[in-house]
Amino acid sequence: MQIKIGIVGTSHVVEKLQKVIRNFPTFEPIVRIVQADEETPLAVEQLMSEVEVLLLFGAQSHRKVKEHIHAAIPVHYVPLTGAGLYKTLFSALKQGKLAGGLSVDTLTKSMVMRALQDLGIENTKLVIYNGPAHASSEKLLAFHRGQADSGECSIAITGVESVAQQLQGLGIASEWLVPSEQDIIVALERALLSTESRKNKEAQIVVGMINVDDFGKIAVKRINEHEVQKLKLDIHRMVLGYVESLDGYLTTLGGDEYLFFTTRGIFERETGGYKTIALAKDAAQSFGISLSFGVGFGTSANDAGTNARAALRKSKEAGGNTCFIVREDHTLIGPLEMSAPVQTILKPMHLELIKKAEDAGMTSGYLSKLLAHMSRYGKYEYKVHELANLLDITVRSAHRLLLLWIDNGLVDISGMEKVPKGRPRQIYRFAFLQQELE
Repeated sequence: MQIKIGIVGTSHVVEKLQKVIRNFPTFEPIVRIVQADEETPLAVEQLMSEVEVLLLFGAQSHRKVKEHIHAAIPVHYVPLTGAGLYKTLFSALKQGKLAGGLSVDTLTKSMVMRALQDLGIENTKLVIYNGPAHASSEKLLAFHRGQADSGECSIAITGVESVAQQLQGLGIASEWLVPSEQDIIVALERALLSTESRKNKEAQIVVGMINVDDFGKIAVKRINEHEVQKLKLDIHRMVLGYVESLDGYLTTLGGDEYLFFTTRGIFERETGGYKTIALAKDAAQSFGISLSFGVGFGTSANDAGTNARAALRKSKEAGGNTCFIVREDHTLIGPLEMSAPVQTILKPMHLELIKKAEDAGMTSGYLSKLLAHMSRYGKYEYKVHELANLLDITVRSAHRLLLLWIDNGLVDISGMEKVPKGRPRQIYRFAFLQQELE
């Protein structure tokens, strides 16, 4: 099952986090938007019974929660580091706001100086707030206002959103320092590792199946049987090295198919949180071959093996050179990045949605191809001839299927494309795929 994580913050930072958290398919975020840090404890209190872990923004919010609530679950926050400062400084530099110096809170002097040196503007006048680490918004506002009124600094950089808004209201140039994407990723990784579900799943068994795509065609190109056997040995050695990196156990199911066992914790770390399969790139570069992966999670070895076979079938139906994961609750993750770049990682697709698609006449093969194509290119709108090419069917068959899918609410018409001659072409949007991207 997915791990429920409570997210509490202002709309701007929460929106940024929701884009990043899509790369953590294990998490199911439950969001509470607040207008100020003072509202955070109440929002946390309301969420605690619904989630396994909480994530806040900024040390001030975290401190307020610790002061007012005894949390029975892990509470993490996204810290502000020097990583988010570069964008802020670059924006101020472009607007010519650094000429008169800058006042900064939340960050240490060494963090700010490092960023100024990297940008080649280390001679910029700098005043760092030297008060308590968890100063109130009123104290931070007074600090920046004092620097601006005395003419010491021409711009204020603050890590507190309410302070930035008040400074702007006073006509004082300011920039709000927001967490970088890397700051958010690190905080999410820490939150994931602290959950009980994650700890319990560390040792859960994972079954993987690897199939060499079109091995028969590759074999016939070899000049003799010795060359074929050598290729098999080379591929086996490569796969064995990969499974060794997983601390797993490998067995051969045939000349072109392999079965391996490992644990979920190791597999998650080696794939970067279910994102990439490094073996696929090695196979393409070393031998010019592509691989299909199927990975299954389960509460028993039998369930994991059954899910792995189902995942491999999805990969083969998608045209190979891809990887799908079927989890213990039959949700689908994938496709993972292989030798070709993938622009987006899909969140888990639930069994109900898969069943709805298949009930509407969308076969498992068609669904796998659409998922793989969307993952690589971020595309969910097609003209009929594009869809026919993707699914390897005739235009007439594509028209028939589109009408069926429209009737079942999977597809709608999003627009028309004008052509120099002939009737305009309709553009079809796969609405349920669009939901997977958002």
